[in-house]
Amino acid sequence: MKIKLFLSFICIASLGFAQKLSVESIWKSGEFYAKRIDGFTALSDGQSFTKIVEEGGKSLLKKFQFKDYKGAGTTLVNLSDIQFEGKTLEFDDVNLSKSGKWLLIQSNTKSIYRHSYSTTYYAYNIEKKEIRKIHATNQQQTLGTFSPDETKLGFVAGNNLFVYDLVNNAEKQITFDGRLNSIINGTTDWVYEEEFAITQGFEWSPDSKYLAFMRFDEMHVKQFQMAMYGNLYPEEYTFKYPKAGEANSKVSFHIANVETATIKGAMLGDFEYLPRFQWSPTKNEVFVSTLNRHQSTVKYHLITNPETPTDRIFFEESSDTYLDADNVILLKDGTSMLRTSEKDGYNHIYHLTFDGKLSQVTTGNWDVMDLYGIDEKKGTVFYSSSENGAMNKTLYSIQLKGTGKKLISEATGYHDAEFAPGFNYFIQTSSSANTVPIYSLCDRNGKTLQVLEANIELQKKFDAMGLIKKEFMQVDGAAGKLNAWMIKPANFDPNKKYPVYFNVYCGPGSNMVTNNYDGADYLYHQLLAQKGYIIFCVDTRGTQFQGAQFKKSTYLQLGKLETEDLIAVAKNLQKESFVDPNRIGIMGWSYGGFMTSLALTKGADVFKMGISVAPVTNWRNYDNIYTERFMRTPQENAAGYDDNSPVNHAGKLKGKLLLIHGSADDNVHYQNTMEFITALVKANKQFDLFIYPDKNHGIYGGNTRNHLFQMMFNYTIDNL
Repeated sequence: MKIKLFLSFICIASLGFAQKLSVESIWKSGEFYAKRIDGFTALSDGQSFTKIVEEGGKSLLKKFQFKDYKGAGTTLVNLSDIQFEGKTLEFDDVNLSKSGKWLLIQSNTKSIYRHSYSTTYYAYNIEKKEIRKIHATNQQQTLGTFSPDETKLGFVAGNNLFVYDLVNNAEKQITFDGRLNSIINGTTDWVYEEEFAITQGFEWSPDSKYLAFMRFDEMHVKQFQMAMYGNLYPEEYTFKYPKAGEANSKVSFHIANVETATIKGAMLGDFEYLPRFQWSPTKNEVFVSTLNRHQSTVKYHLITNPETPTDRIFFEESSDTYLDADNVILLKDGTSMLRTSEKDGYNHIYHLTFDGKLSQVTTGNWDVMDLYGIDEKKGTVFYSSSENGAMNKTLYSIQLKGTGKKLISEATGYHDAEFAPGFNYFIQTSSSANTVPIYSLCDRNGKTLQVLEANIELQKKFDAMGLIKKEFMQVDGAAGKLNAWMIKPANFDPNKKYPVYFNVYCGPGSNMVTNNYDGADYLYHQLLAQKGYIIFCVDTRGTQFQGAQFKKSTYLQLGKLETEDLIAVAKNLQKESFVDPNRIGIMGWSYGGFMTSLALTKGADVFKMGISVAPVTNWRNYDNIYTERFMRTPQENAAGYDDNSPVNHAGKLKGKLLLIHGSADDNVHYQNTMEFITALVKANKQFDLFIYPDKNHGIYGGNTRNHLFQMMFNYTIDNL
């Protein structure tokens, strides 16, 4: 498993520090970056890991023991000495095989969408120091995966599935019908990648003889076009994007005999989506989950006999609203699995046998956040939960029978874990809203064996400067209490009146009111606080980790209850003696941009200014897996789509509105902003607009983020 940790940021606000903090220092200079722990790969023995270390101008792949994390380590490969055709091979990433015999090298890697990539693979035999280029008819490849016996490499190229024989240096093509914007074998289409977070559409059987894979027929999915403006004549980029109510890819499931290259299809009955599949760790049996189009019924299938695939449905669960694509872990006993479900009203872990017997592992009026896995030898399950409040993320272990629950992190704050195989060690990342992250190596019981990085000097510096603390609270929404936080201005005087800047998201199954370190956003909010603004954030109805009823209350009417909550909270803030009731603004990105647009229209009497970045303005424009999960189709729920679309409330706009979008946003299409513009013009409403050419949903790269936040900062100062 790969452990990838992130950049961290912090700032302090005081009169002296205010002269240093700026948009440029946050987004460009890097002067407030905290130290981090570089990514590494835990090895299958559960006792060691590898990482790339730069020493003496060389890139070395080294092996370390967890018990001696900061030791010298052992060099496995000098990556700088690997050559191909007489030239030093430039690499982007490497992956060591389980036995340590092979190294899979990525070169010339290019990002495609959020998770997908294309690359050129090289297989390096560490013992023999031999390198081979994986050809695939000279196409770039993706998803290179060693077979369990390490004699073969599976990968996808040109939407087809291939196998490279590492022993005989021979390549075999498994599928032949793959074609851009038509047929996909072994990987996934755009919407599966975005909404089910899967790109790996094939998997090896435990005996290395078979490949199970998904096939997507996109031919009836409508195409979306984006103009790319980098050349004299703009290029048109076209890809398949199924919008709400429109046709999906037809997905089928197949098993290929690698030796004979024969393919057999598995008949799974009627279904719309296939979000998860996995071979048994010990048997040639495949688990598959399928969903109906409403995503309200999930079926679990067990496919046996790869030569003549036989399907058996052994479990089914339904909901009056929707089901998330649940977490699934197949156990090595070959007869059972772990899964998560909200069937009792909260997200919990269940043990399910392949004969359909279900037993609950965790219980309580709180949600499991992450299911990390199970040490089957000791029957210990590891997970994180919101047991100490939705704003905290806490680590626990529990026995498979539901007994012996143990807290293995601090009870408050935000704690993430990355476990090594065997679950004897994990890397814990811990922070709170007002403290920098600490990275620690811990044993299975949560005991800190070694602090890897505490950013002590940076924290001391910040403490000396004086930190404006983020304050957590509960506030009254339109129908009950809501979690919120506030950052007050520097040198706050309760006898003065201050403007309020809302930062929102509010999307279903999301949280922004969390007791964790908020990086560059926190810095930016500190900068605004220095300028005399109250920064405020609230998790409205529809957000998560407070049970299924709270999360699913917005079903069939996205935007309605969230907007009611935002307006109610803002009106209550207007009554506070230290708030200027005529100066309340709001900013949000993506779903938050949708909420900002609604706040400036349906809440026009409350919100004076809004900055809407990459907003959805009409859910008919968004992809069907996400949208229909919460709204069903436009054909079934036209009012749900139309009643809360900012497009249909454009005439209510009163305050200052800035719309920002990337022209190459493959996720929330620029079409959303264009449709809103049309409605605003028709209603004779003035607004401001900025478009970032060829930028996607993240709007980043080069000086882009610095420019973006400087523009938003100036707009806030000028209009709020």
